[in-house]
Amino acid sequence: MRIVLTGSSGRLGRAIFNRLAGEHSVVGIDRSPFSTTHLVGDLADTALLREAIEGADAIVHCAALHAPHVGTVPDAEFRRINVEGTYLLAETAMAAGVKRLIFTSTTALYGHTVVPGGCIWVDEDTVPQPKSIYHRTKLEAERMLESMAGPDLQVRVLRMSRSFPEPANIAATYRLHRGVDIRDVADAHAAGLTNGGDHFQRHIISAGTLFKPEDCEMLAVDAASVIQLRAPGLATKFAQRNWPLAQRIDRVYASKSASSVLGWHFRFGYDEVLAQLDRGSLEVLPPFSTSNRQAE
Repeated sequence: MRIVLTGSSGRLGRAIFNRLAGEHSVVGIDRSPFSTTHLVGDLADTALLREAIEGADAIVHCAALHAPHVGTVPDAEFRRINVEGTYLLAETAMAAGVKRLIFTSTTALYGHTVVPGGCIWVDEDTVPQPKSIYHRTKLEAERMLESMAGPDLQVRVLRMSRSFPEPANIAATYRLHRGVDIRDVADAHAAGLTNGGDHFQRHIISAGTLFKPEDCEMLAVDAASVIQLRAPGLATKFAQRNWPLAQRIDRVYASKSASSVLGWHFRFGYDEVLAQLDRGSLEVLPPFSTSNRQAE
């Protein structure tokens, strides 16, 4: 397949390029140069898009302004890139006869569904309650693509959970309820290129949880006890490292459809986080170190 990949210079874009390039012809677009990017320019450049999309079979669209840009980039620019740019891409794709578009979205847009002192179970049926302009524009782009989807443009929206480097103790715990390995996210995008089913699909992409919906009440007040019950392997490994278990968990992301409809299964759980730490991977920060990454 000939695949156009937007946002190809970013961390996720590079992971997706690495996953696809061995099997497909991938054309990367980004406004920042990198070895995975072939065309450097703005997403809203119509001429650039037409050049890239000519002869393409599918588009993977992960270019966007993100949470770290909130407060430093005007809201109008968020709309121009995240909404108008997505519309222009989809419109250009349909005009060129491209039949499949994969749109990278985020679990962050559930926003206000998470309330202090509680724990919520989140799946594809949960109604988003976006907080920031980032969340709002991603949700608006999703809904726009849903309205455009049909036999001429099949759309797969992938709401990915947290996958950036964080302190190892946090990242390992997140793999139980709100985190995913960047390579697994790339695998999900690859799966979305060929799976069947409805013209429009939306899937949560998060590492499989060992928790159950009935655990939420206790997760909000005594998560350590639930972890010891549901994930004794992680509890043992934390004890071996003299790490305390999380005391409270405020959300669980649980996909209802990624396995059965998308055909995707995560490969890297909390064991991989600890293994990455032990081998000095840059994908994991030292335990209990601070991270200034903007939260969801």
